[in-house]
Amino acid sequence: MQYEIFMKECIELAKQGEGKTSPNPLVGCVVLDQFGNKISTGYHKKYGENHAERDALLKIKNGEEKNGTLIVNLEPCSHYGKTPPCADLIIERGIKKVVIGMRDVNPIVAGNGIKKLKNAGIEVIENILEEECKTLNEVFIKNMIKNKVFVAIKTATTLDGKIATFNGSSKWITSENARNEVKKIRNRYDAILTTSSTIIADNPTMMHRKKIILDRKLKTNLESSIYKSGEIYLFNETLDMFEGGINFIKTPAKDEKLDLKFILEKAFELGIKSILVESGGHLNGEMLKYADKIYHFIAPKITGDNRGLSCFDSRQINNINDSYNFRIAQTDIFEPDILLTYYPISK
Repeated sequence: MQYEIFMKECIELAKQGEGKTSPNPLVGCVVLDQFGNKISTGYHKKYGENHAERDALLKIKNGEEKNGTLIVNLEPCSHYGKTPPCADLIIERGIKKVVIGMRDVNPIVAGNGIKKLKNAGIEVIENILEEECKTLNEVFIKNMIKNKVFVAIKTATTLDGKIATFNGSSKWITSENARNEVKKIRNRYDAILTTSSTIIADNPTMMHRKKIILDRKLKTNLESSIYKSGEIYLFNETLDMFEGGINFIKTPAKDEKLDLKFILEKAFELGIKSILVESGGHLNGEMLKYADKIYHFIAPKITGDNRGLSCFDSRQINNINDSYNFRIAQTDIFEPDILLTYYPISK
């Protein structure tokens, strides 16, 4: 139980690095002395900076960590990268026990860190809150195991599933509390993705470091708010160049739609490891087949109008068993709205 409490602290510490560690994982660390007293904590603050274990251990100056315990949500690295191996520093500092949430899925590490620790006579305890640790680093895990970008969708609807009235009125469906949470969610992802239709209808700013825009016919005004900040990747049918701070990327199209598979593969090739889709019902619906996670805000409102725009609208089915199926993982309240976070059951 004590290890679980400290592992939860590691997870919360790790979250402080959200949006700054990509393509590295989120990692937090707690160090106890030989009597079980907490003497240091650390986390991976930014890509290229010290890993969590090194951050925590280098804060200790008087050798209190000797014969102590180090708790970390991810297996310590065993190789040289941007920083030296954490496993080597743990051994050097005389730690006698290491408690790990999950093994690293990076094939360069993948058990080698644990092996190095055990060979040095250190006791290793594994799989403490393993599922929570995997959820924390779901992006990193998909990147490593499947070599694909992690795709999340954010939508906000009324109780009857509408994102706008038939004439496009949508501001605001959800409250300021919910919209503030959306800003935090955006920060977790390398890039946000939207379409020309959303830009033309709403002229969103979408403050973010990287933005992916799907504009097949280049209909958007390049003076629109969304183009004012961040790195811009503009997927379209005709241009392939860099101009005016915008990366125009020529993209194959079929049936008047850009190839989403090409776009996601190209994004990963460009070093974008995670994407948050914020768009209308048509793209949301098309993206369901690629989605790894859905953030669904629901406001306690009912339009009662079947002409309203739906949040997922890309196909017609005749059998309810042909529905996409999901697992609801979490429910949060941002008064007066709720947030459902759910995952596809099978893909």
